[in-house]
Amino acid sequence: MTQRGISESTQWALLTPLVMLLTLGLVQLGVWLHARTVASDAAATVADLMAAGDPAAAGAGQRIASGGGLQQVTVTSTRDGELAVVTVTGRVPIFLDLGQGRIAERAVLPVEQVR
Repeated sequence: MTQRGISESTQWALLTPLVMLLTLGLVQLGVWLHARTVASDAAATVADLMAAGDPAAAGAGQRIASGGGLQQVTVTSTRDGELAVVTVTGRVPIFLDLGQGRIAERAVLPVEQVR
């Protein structure tokens, strides 16, 4: 084996883990962004249903968030006077949790009133 052969194998030994770390990091970022979008959509759906007066709105948000891949989902909704406020929280199924595995999204809509 020549000096050049050793140098190339050393370069690949250092470069391969970095490329894999970058690839897995991008996959993890994609999963996290998808989970945020799912939680946001679930919160918006529950707020829409609450604003229209649907009593089963929280269950719909739970189904949307769980179906989108979130774990340990909680849907908190309040209706105070003219606003429907919904918060959806859940855990993202990521393989390396650096404190970003828990997400929360919020939606606020005015309550529909018949006059």
